Parts: sequence; C-alpha cells; structure tokens
Amino acid sequence: MGKGVPFGRTQRVRVGGQFSEEVRVTSGVPQGSILGPLLFLAYVNDIWRNIVLTIRLFTDDCIIYRKITNNEDIEKLQEILDRLGEWAEENVMKMNPSKCKAVHFMRARVKDQLILEASSCKYFGIILCSDLSWANHVNYMVQKAWKALYFVMHILIKGNSSTKI
Repeated sequence: MGKGVPFGRTQRVRVGGQFSEEVRVTSGVPQGSILGPLLFLAYVNDIWRNIVLTIRLFTDDCIIYRKITNNEDIEKLQEILDRLGEWAEENVMKMNPSKCKAVHFMRARVKDQLILEASSCKYFGIILCSDLSWANHVNYMVQKAWKALYFVMHILIKGNSSTKI
C-alpha cells in the first residue's frame, strides 16, 4: 500500500533490484485476498440480466453455451454476446477477447471484437473438443504423467547414487 493514497492501492514492478515508480490501481480486487472472490461475485451478480442462455460462472471465468441448430440460434447467441459486452461497459469492466474462445464452427464477437475460433479449449483443467473427442485431454494427461514419472525417477536415481554402502 503506497503512502498518499488513502483508500486506494498502488503497485510497482521490481526487475532485479530496481523498482519502477508506483502507480495507482484504479480497478480490480487484490489478488489472494480473502474477500476477493466474494467481492467479485457480488460485482457480477447481475450478469444474468437479459441473458436467455446457459451461462456458468466460476470466480472470474465465464462460459456461455447454446445449441445451434439454425441461423436464428446464431443470431440469438450473437445478441447475447453483444448484451454481455454492453453489461461490461456499463459496469466499467474490461473484457479480454484474446483470452476468449468460441468452440464452434461460427463467427462470434464481443461488441465489435472478433473471438477466435478454436477446435478445443481448456476449462478447469479439462480439454474440451468441438468433436466431443477425449483424445487431446488423454494425450495431455499422459504427457503430464510421464513428466511426473521422469521427475520421480530422476530423484530416486540421484538419491541412490549418493548413498554410500
């Protein structure tokens, strides 16, 4: 907390032993705070307003999904995304479309910014694919398991080689 900013917060960056100038933080919730998640949920509590769609929230993640069977469904989904963008503007929230993905074969936008299409995305550690295949997720988990096994084996071999009989 910087001096001279009574109820605000400041931040600065340290590179090596050098500190940048302090700047005032004008938005956000302190990371790691106990009340942070509760404050965020209270802040986004009205996100459901005017959204006739399935939306799921978990802390600062949001997933929107809808079955698309015709062009009218696509138009309705786009209207919802536009409303979500309007909600963000009304609440002075910044959305980051570069962190968003549309896992479907369509074009989607938040306000006027295009959301990149993807054949898969990671959600709560699970890789979801547009073709409903589990291959990418299984391969990812196998790769993680091999890395963990290599780490354990390396520790065991190194530990055994330093033991004297």
